[in-house]
Amino acid sequence: MQIVLTTKRLLLRTFAESDVPYFYRLNADPKVMQYTGDVPFKSLKEARQFIKNYRAYTQHGYGRWTVILKENQEYLGWCGLKYSPEKKETDIGFRFLQQHWNRGYATEAAQACLRYGFQDLGLTKIVGRAMSDNHASIRVLEKIGMRFEKYFEENNIKWIQLNIKYRTRNVEY
Repeated sequence: MQIVLTTKRLLLRTFAESDVPYFYRLNADPKVMQYTGDVPFKSLKEARQFIKNYRAYTQHGYGRWTVILKENQEYLGWCGLKYSPEKKETDIGFRFLQQHWNRGYATEAAQACLRYGFQDLGLTKIVGRAMSDNHASIRVLEKIGMRFEKYFEENNIKWIQLNIKYRTRNVEY
């Protein structure tokens, strides 16, 4: 496992096998999964396979990262960037255990990911998607400077897409 980013309170690092039980628990929580469109893992074995087979770091040079609280090394969830070859774009995503909601961790981690994407990876645009009813995630995306781009529908679900473009002036990442 490799530390990719640090913030005042957080460490963001590559996924590791030690994350499996937390990853499973995160995806087993119906409230966490409510607005994701994803299906929960059926078992720890399935969560382990996901982490073992995660190739974004080698395929694209970046991906989603485990978020750890610096203070006590507690697992909080994940946050990071994901390149979509079919859409030719990078999105930002995050998912945190419920007990860590409303503490600013998603915003802090997402800001660090944007900074990394623009300054270190040279990206010029990053998008964020959320189900239209997921007001908490939309608020995080707005807090990190993203603005409305479009509404769209996928699998009979209404989504919103926001974006932010790298500007050399007026925006500091």
